[in-house]
Amino acid sequence: MKPGNPDNVIDLNRARLGDRPEEREGRNLPRVQSPHPPAPPGLQRRTRPRRIIAVGGGKGGIGKTMVSANLGIALARAGQRVLLVDADLGGANLHTALGVSPPQLTLSDFVGRHTDRIDDVVVSTPVPNLRLIAGASDVLDAANPRYQQKVKLLRNLQGVDADYLILDLGAGTAFNTLDFFLIADTGILVLLPEPTSVENAYRFVKAAFFRKLQYLEDQYGIAALVDDMLSTREGAVRTPFEFVSRVKAQDPGLGESLERELRDFRVQLVVNQARTAADLNVGQAVVSAWKKFFGLEMSFLGSIKYDDEAWKAVRRRRPVLLERADCDAAQGMVKIAERLLSLDGRLAVPLAPGSP
Repeated sequence: MKPGNPDNVIDLNRARLGDRPEEREGRNLPRVQSPHPPAPPGLQRRTRPRRIIAVGGGKGGIGKTMVSANLGIALARAGQRVLLVDADLGGANLHTALGVSPPQLTLSDFVGRHTDRIDDVVVSTPVPNLRLIAGASDVLDAANPRYQQKVKLLRNLQGVDADYLILDLGAGTAFNTLDFFLIADTGILVLLPEPTSVENAYRFVKAAFFRKLQYLEDQYGIAALVDDMLSTREGAVRTPFEFVSRVKAQDPGLGESLERELRDFRVQLVVNQARTAADLNVGQAVVSAWKKFFGLEMSFLGSIKYDDEAWKAVRRRRPVLLERADCDAAQGMVKIAERLLSLDGRLAVPLAPGSP
C-alpha cells in the first residue's frame, strides 16, 4: 500500500481470490483506469478518491467504527470531501456512530442489484463535506456477497468522487474484509494496549499480506509457494519475513521482488483506549518489534487516550468530536487526522478540535 498513489489499485486480472471455486478460474477482469487529465480550474473532479483509507483490526470491540466516524468528521472539517463507507457487511452500525437515522437505501441495495449506481446509496450527514454509505445490516447473506457482487462493489468504491474514502471494516480475517483492506492506499490497524489485541492485530496483518500474495501468484509464479506457506503442517513458514527469506534463498531475483512487495505493504497503527504512559508507548514498541521479528513495515499514526466522554458519546449515539470536541479522545482523533493530511501535504495549519 503506497500512500497517495492514484494508480494503487488491486489488479483484478491477476487475482486468485480463492474464497469461492469460481474465483479461482482466472477470469479476465479489467482494472480500474488511472485518473483522466486534470479538469479546468473550478472543476477539480477525479475518477477515484485522492486517498482510500481502510480501518481494520483483529477483533471486535476495539473502536474501529469510532475511529472511522471521527476521523471522517475531522477530515471533513479540514475542508476535504469525505465519503464514509460501512464495509462491515455482517454487522453494520456506522450510521449509529454518526447519529444518523438508518437510510432508506444502503449498501445491500447496491450489492443486491436494486440499483446499479453507487451514488444512489450515498446519503448526506449533518457534517458539511461528509457523506455516508450505510452498511447492509438488513440482509442475511450480505456478509458473503457472490464473487461478481464483490468485484462490482470494489470497482465502484475505487471510482467514487471524493478526496478521502474511508472504509470501516468488519472484525477478523475473512476474505471480504481483507480484500477491502487491500484496495486502500492507507491501511489503518486499530488495537488496544492489551496482549490479546496485539496478538490478534498481528494475525490480521499477516493474513492481509498473505492475501496480497495470492493476488500476485500469477505475476510472480508463486502459486505453489503460497499454498505451502498457507499450509498448517509442521515446518510451514509462519511469518512474511520468513517466507520472503526462504524464497530469496532459492531464487534471489524473485526474493528481491517479494521483498519490495513486503516493504510496500506498510500499515499505519493506531492505539485506542490508552490509559497509562506505558500504553501511549505501545505503538512504537509494536512497530519496532514487528519490523524486527516479522519483517512487517509499519508506521505509528497515534494514540487515543481512554476517555469517559468517548463511551458517553457512543451511548448518546453521537460522535465524540461533535459531542465533546475538547476531550482527550477527540483531540487524539484530530492529531491522527493531521498526520494523514500531512502525508498528502494538505495540512497548512493545525486543526482546531471544534472547528466548523
